[in-house]
Amino acid sequence: MSTSPEHPLLNIRNLNVEFDSGRPGAPLRAVDGVDLHVSEGETVGLVGESGSGKTTIGRAVLGLTEPTAGSVSFDGDDITRAGWKKRRALSKHLQVVFQDPYSSLNPARTIGQTMSETLRVHNKCSRYETRERVIVQLEKVGLDRSALGCYPAHFSGGQRQRVAIARALIAEPRLVICDEPVSALDLSVQAQVLNLFRTLQKDHGLSYLFIAHDLAVVRFLSHRIVVLYRGQIMEQGPAEAVYQEPLHPYTQALLAAAPVPEPKEQKKRREERIKHTTAPSSTGASPTGCPFATRCPHVEERCRTERPPLGPAPGNTLVACHRWKEINDANRRQARELIGSKPRVA
Repeated sequence: MSTSPEHPLLNIRNLNVEFDSGRPGAPLRAVDGVDLHVSEGETVGLVGESGSGKTTIGRAVLGLTEPTAGSVSFDGDDITRAGWKKRRALSKHLQVVFQDPYSSLNPARTIGQTMSETLRVHNKCSRYETRERVIVQLEKVGLDRSALGCYPAHFSGGQRQRVAIARALIAEPRLVICDEPVSALDLSVQAQVLNLFRTLQKDHGLSYLFIAHDLAVVRFLSHRIVVLYRGQIMEQGPAEAVYQEPLHPYTQALLAAAPVPEPKEQKKRREERIKHTTAPSSTGASPTGCPFATRCPHVEERCRTERPPLGPAPGNTLVACHRWKEINDANRRQARELIGSKPRVA
């Protein structure tokens, strides 16, 4: 069944997830009223710092964390509180690649055994057919048949993550939840794995919900980006629009936090970030007002008492900020003044 934005493959509506804080009073709200969807063949990047709720959303989709309220639908079927049998059948179409390639593979089983297990659950294949399908899948991720009899300890982190990707894709899923799949890898290996994700999507029409804390990584792979802070969506829209012209102060802060190769520019960014984010961040959504109010350099009284709605903005984006228009108009004026103040070269 093909999908469209009106009938998405994955549809999350008003999702709320709460945890016991271990202290008297209200529970910790890790996810607060989140709406998002993923269409067939689309990558949606879910980005935010630690504690923003992005992994909790992924776990709610996978059935590993029970939502407090809201719904999760897959291909039109409500799976919010699906039972064990339904989840087992669903796992053929919905797979996951976890962050840590060192702990996501069973160290006591060979790669061949691990990948064959997935096929035994979902497909009735002969031993020979299973072996051949495993070999084909390994080759798709850049590994050869010699990996079949090897244990995870024999591989590097990047190779283990390739195995994890092959294991997820051997069931021929329609949607893969990618939970920080490259954050434990060095930069050169990150690029290889990201290119692999893109190639596999092109070849197989996969959909990804790609969870990460690095906006540049998310931008590389995503068609749309959703920016989370303390369980709430701050901004969302087409990847290039959100990355090139971020409208929410938090998205701008995420970009400013990204390292750059020029030491002077890096020092300048660090000083600006420290100046604008002196208040400590706490996990859990704010019951009233904007959750970013305690850290925002543009805060006013209304921000602390009135939660901003997620409203339309230029570039087909949505922004949850009372002052996004005046803030960005001021930024443009400042940029024009800086350009105008530069001496002309004869």
